[in-house]
Amino acid sequence: MRYGQLVMGPAGSGKSTYCATMQRHGHDDKRLIKVVNLDPAAERFDYQPFVDIRDLIQLDDAMEDEELHYGPNGGLVFCVEYLLENPDWLKNQLCGVGDGDDGEEGEVEAGVEEPDDDYILFDMPGQIELYSHLNAGRQLAKLLESWDFRLCSVFLVDSQFMIDGAKFLSGTMAALSVMANMELPHVNILSKMDLLSKTSRGQLDKYLEPDPQALLGEVSNESSWGRKYRKLSETIGLLIEDFSLVRFTPLNINDEENIADLLLMIDNVIQFGEDADVRTRDFDPPEPEEDDDPDKYYGE
Repeated sequence: MRYGQLVMGPAGSGKSTYCATMQRHGHDDKRLIKVVNLDPAAERFDYQPFVDIRDLIQLDDAMEDEELHYGPNGGLVFCVEYLLENPDWLKNQLCGVGDGDDGEEGEVEAGVEEPDDDYILFDMPGQIELYSHLNAGRQLAKLLESWDFRLCSVFLVDSQFMIDGAKFLSGTMAALSVMANMELPHVNILSKMDLLSKTSRGQLDKYLEPDPQALLGEVSNESSWGRKYRKLSETIGLLIEDFSLVRFTPLNINDEENIADLLLMIDNVIQFGEDADVRTRDFDPPEPEEDDDPDKYYGE
């Protein structure tokens, strides 16, 4: 069994920073967390990618091709679809086969077991329609699951844009759309909490355990549009409240305890570590020092 997070969110929501933070945290905790870059438009990131889609195709390839002439958005969609049309390349890379000595792709030999207990973060493009209503995101998830991956979708929203009722409602609907389309265990994260002022953090607290009716009251009173469509807003809010569909977990990358708690929550979602063998030595009492009384480690 292999484990993975599909890290998604709008452009600029902090996906690559999240991946780098989790990889660093894992390293400090003596735990290997690999990161796969699936953004063909990425220019730089703070982690060393285990696999990089740019070795297969880059956004410029789609935009500069004389026959395609895609723009940035269409080019991103084309690149992800091209990846899905070449699953052997991705599978070889994930299995550590890579390219052969002759420059051609190596092949996974029959009977060779795939790596076990890998933990991989897939840094996805910031093209939200890939996960909200197109099939590409779900197709990628199904492909990885067929390779024995146990997955969780992680959706990041910039906390700086979630400090008023209208924006919170919009972000909630985006998260709900992704959750429904991906058909995976799902975790929503409010990123960039470390960049908020104390005042903004106080405003954000009411959105972590929101009362939709109170929030929609803010939305309805903010504009003539809100007042006109108050009934629609109330219906959306009741849907979210009645089914408890969307909750956000804050992330401050400068708070190690916060990072550890979030990673543990996602580990529990994908049941990471539950198949590991129990090591009895983990339950042994510490070795007594010289001239130390071993009886003190036990009850009377």
